[in-house]
Amino acid sequence: MTYDVLVVGNDAFGLSLGLALARRGTQVAVVGARRPEPAVGLVETFGGLSDAHEPTKVAWSHKSAQLWPEWLNSLDSDVQTADGSLVILNTMGLPDVDSANFAAVRAALEQYGEPFEVVDPAEFDWLDPEPTARPLQALYLPNEFAVDTAELMAGLERAFQAAGGVLIVEDIVQVGDGVELHDGTSLTAGAVVLVNTAAPAAAETLQLVDSAEVSVVVDTEGDAIPPYLVRTPRRAFAAATYAAPLRVGQLQLGGTEVVASEPVGAAPVGDVLHVLNAAARQLRRDLGESSVQEIQLTNRPVAIDGLPLIGETALPGVWLLNSSDLSLAPLLADELATALRGEEPTLDLTPFGPSRAPISALTRAGAVAATVTQLLAGGYESNWTTPVEWPALLEATLVTELHRNPPEVTTALQARLR
Repeated sequence: MTYDVLVVGNDAFGLSLGLALARRGTQVAVVGARRPEPAVGLVETFGGLSDAHEPTKVAWSHKSAQLWPEWLNSLDSDVQTADGSLVILNTMGLPDVDSANFAAVRAALEQYGEPFEVVDPAEFDWLDPEPTARPLQALYLPNEFAVDTAELMAGLERAFQAAGGVLIVEDIVQVGDGVELHDGTSLTAGAVVLVNTAAPAAAETLQLVDSAEVSVVVDTEGDAIPPYLVRTPRRAFAAATYAAPLRVGQLQLGGTEVVASEPVGAAPVGDVLHVLNAAARQLRRDLGESSVQEIQLTNRPVAIDGLPLIGETALPGVWLLNSSDLSLAPLLADELATALRGEEPTLDLTPFGPSRAPISALTRAGAVAATVTQLLAGGYESNWTTPVEWPALLEATLVTELHRNPPEVTTALQARLR
């Protein structure tokens, strides 16, 4: 079977790209098993910014935000679960992290002329944190929201197939100038697009690592949920504490991010404990009485610098679209569809080309300093209750620093360090 374009990756980005191509008359198939996704997807341009954000990505995200209303309307699907976002600055963490990132959010909103309100956190009845985690300031962002991921995917599938696209929900065995499926079927195309999928070595892309995001879906006490997304500023290593409404009486609580060289098989206990404790302490105390419905783990390959990759690789005919930021989906799908059809995109895609060098806003010394600051901020956020993974980390660090050539140590410790 032959197509103009094969999109390898059955997720929101893959279906969005397939839909953009199908609506322009391209013969396109989206291939792959459905990927696990969190129940709620966050659509944010500004709420999750840090003081070291990459300006081009922010500009792209802001442009993409203008496309979302019409894009959702075209799907004929009611997917929105939260209307607006409340970003709170509370007494947890460190000023160098929380206050700096909160200020960065406000500065970016002002730079882009984006509507927001400075509000008194006490006016929001749903918020009921511990007194030691009381919010000091808050920003309400009316244009940011959350979506029901299952409904979004269903809407994308219907629209894609209605436009003439072919959806093949099948495991993939091999990808090259075509695709071989688990059932032995071979598919060929003029172009193959790997969407949030690792590329062959010959493609010479920037190194990808695994990003595993941990979140928890809970049934709330008395069906109490906010109509808006509630979140803290960005914190240690892309994490934040947030609550996103899913449906009546259900919230998604998050979130942490585990970066590793290989996909994580199960949600780490320490991350799950952190998500639940942080939400109950910092957002609403009676969340501790909620019932856990699902512990969610989402693995995605991401560029080592966490920024998008988009464009043709060094392997002719093989293209890459890689991003973990759902807010970018309509824009990147539209721009890449334009490029695949041999037309000129409105954006210059080269800053995030697949073979680019890593982009960093920090020097090596700055990165080390930021890592130490983020670790300390995590300690303050946890009220200096040692996270479960810290003892092993401290033991390994102390042995390494005190004994560059360590002498014989206890068998248990030696096994742990290995």
